Amino acid sequence: MSTDDHDFLFSPVNSKRLNSARKVHIRRLYDVFQLCLHRNDIPRAQKAWSILARCREVDWKTMWTTGVLLLGEHGSTEPNERRIEFLSAMLRQHPDERETILKELILRLIHSGMHRRALDELELYLPSLPYQDNPVLHVYAGLISMYLAQPQNHSPRPKTSSNENHWNSGLLRDAQAHFERARALDPSNTVASAFLEQVW
Repeated sequence: MSTDDHDFLFSPVNSKRLNSARKVHIRRLYDVFQLCLHRNDIPRAQKAWSILARCREVDWKTMWTTGVLLLGEHGSTEPNERRIEFLSAMLRQHPDERETILKELILRLIHSGMHRRALDELELYLPSLPYQDNPVLHVYAGLISMYLAQPQNHSPRPKTSSNENHWNSGLLRDAQAHFERARALDPSNTVASAFLEQVW
């Protein structure tokens, strides 16, 4: 049986003609990996991924979404920290997909309660192209600014001044500007329109 006679369930990362036993084994391992993912067998998927990521034939950086899925699963107490580190590294190493990776990073930071860091990341990228033309990133920036603008009256410390119960007007202006930019880029963006009404 030649190497060309093998049937594989999933399309590999590198679909060139199979001309060696090594490539056949990599294709089989890729099938095992995909089946484990589909069956939600994360421990086995992680083991298969750790082997595939070491193979020179597999460009694991282009499969960063799968890497994010596998990181922090199966009993990890702090899954988002590992994912945030991974996404930060991918943001620097994979310039072709920076917009998508940045969106995922922002969501992970918000989920971890790191709102200030999420806004800092957005403020770093939003002034430049192509990020300034991305309405989703502006909506994220607007929502985070609005969240951070809230009064800090839930603090257990005693109030030392009356302005602790007031909204941060600077952050509210920033939120309004981001929502307006998102609506200008995408007039059908209902999230931006709805929150603009709240800010005004």
